[in-house]
Amino acid sequence: MTAHAAPAVSVIGRGPSPDADLVNRRLATLSRATAGELSRELGMPRRRVDQAVDRLAALGLATPRRFAGERGVFWVSRSPKEAAQATGEARRETPAAAGEPVPEVVAHATDLGEGLRHLRTRAASRARLVELVALARHEHLAMNPEPRFDAEAARPAVAMDRALLDRGVSMRVLGVQPTTPDPMSPFGRPSTDPRPAYREMAAVPMKLFVVDRKVALFPVAPTDVSRGYLEVTQPSVVAALVEHFERHWAAGHTAPVHPRIELTPREHALTALLARGHTDASAARELRISMRTVTTVIRSLMDRLGVENRFQLGLALGVRRLVAPPHTQ
Repeated sequence: MTAHAAPAVSVIGRGPSPDADLVNRRLATLSRATAGELSRELGMPRRRVDQAVDRLAALGLATPRRFAGERGVFWVSRSPKEAAQATGEARRETPAAAGEPVPEVVAHATDLGEGLRHLRTRAASRARLVELVALARHEHLAMNPEPRFDAEAARPAVAMDRALLDRGVSMRVLGVQPTTPDPMSPFGRPSTDPRPAYREMAAVPMKLFVVDRKVALFPVAPTDVSRGYLEVTQPSVVAALVEHFERHWAAGHTAPVHPRIELTPREHALTALLARGHTDASAARELRISMRTVTTVIRSLMDRLGVENRFQLGLALGVRRLVAPPHTQ
């Protein structure tokens, strides 16, 4: 330990709770420590220590590290310069960097008691969600009651989903919109991107995000997100919200999984002609094949896609974007 380290300056003004400020002082003054050591030394419940170090990590003031020959994860304090660099890098890696700068959350947040605060604006709520996405380690749950997404919110969500899934974070989304075609494709998600596990319902009871079963966010007013979100870290409340999600997830419909197929050049040509309104006879003449070959090709496609008639075949091909609608030909 550092025997003569200078006393750490309070960082309450930057947003940490009193618990996080106390943990930051301990780390900055007496070097690294595990969460268990911090709990014992400070006489603070482990749950509050975990919340404190998560908040310090979000602000770039502390970082977890492992050391050779020692067991466990240690929390290490960062200097103000390192913290500024860390938060700058985190913001560049999040969707917010592609648009406007992340607004200061703390200036628009009101503490309502232990484990509960009001993020008073929509911008503050988004900024906090960006922070939480950057910190997520295990699981991200979401409920979306909107029949249509707002472009301002949906475009950053595409990048956040990609970041979570690329890190191996489990994602489950419950919504009212059908999953095919992908409701996020108009907002920049390519068909090659991984997608969260998705279930749909006729009605979803609330807007909700739960990160790592530790933090939950939901609108103060369900019909007016401009009034901001509540952020809850009380374990009993978060657990109740997770149970609420799981109950509705169990009742939701699993998104259909479409088998991946590849069309031959002949199949591509034939389905394109039929989509433009050709009859079997005119398509056969155009391709210089027999009517029997047309029938054979269509029957083969129906069998591969598991459909029973040509109408269903057209829908199945359209869903997979294997044939474009007539106006795009």
